[in-house]
Formats: sequence, C-alpha cells, structure tokens
Amino acid sequence: MHKLKERKMKLEKGRVPVQVGLENGPFQRFVIPISYLKNPYFQRLLDRAGEFYGYQTSGLLMIPSSVEDFLHLERCIEKVANKQKRHHCHQLVSALSYYAG
Repeated sequence: MHKLKERKMKLEKGRVPVQVGLENGPFQRFVIPISYLKNPYFQRLLDRAGEFYGYQTSGLLMIPSSVEDFLHLERCIEKVANKQKRHHCHQLVSALSYYAG
C-alpha cells in the first residue's frame, strides 16, 4: 500500500495514469495529459474501453489497444494539436475500435 501511495504522489499535476494492452497480452502503464480526455480521437477509444471493460471500474483506466497503436495515437493527438494532418488519426481510431470490439 505504501508503494502505491508513493506512485500517486509522483504523478504530475494535469496528468492521469492509464493501463494499455490487449486482453491476451501484457499491459503497460502510461501517464497521459488530462487534455487527452477531451480529444475526440481519444474519446472514441474511451467509449470502446467503457463498452469493453464497463463504466464502473476501480483503479487505473484500462485502454484496450496494443501499446504500439496507443503510442501511434499519442503521436496523432500531438500532430492534431500542432495543426498537422488528421486523416491518419481517423484511420487509427477505427482500427483501435476493432481491437476493442
């Protein structure tokens, strides 16, 4: 319990921890900016996570995605934030939805 408390204390303000992985594989922990939660691409993934894991969960937010695809989504979100092309993000979110379905 003490180690969990230490982990929580190290979390930067404005960031939230998530667990990313597919049902049959290992999960990896990421700490993402809270702003991602408002991003439409990430919201679609959150909707799929809710359908997959349910909406009443305790603990870390679970994201049903391969780590590689999640990292790609992060890059897409950053590109969109920097006013770069969006079409690759749209295709990726559709693919991620397939994993969660």
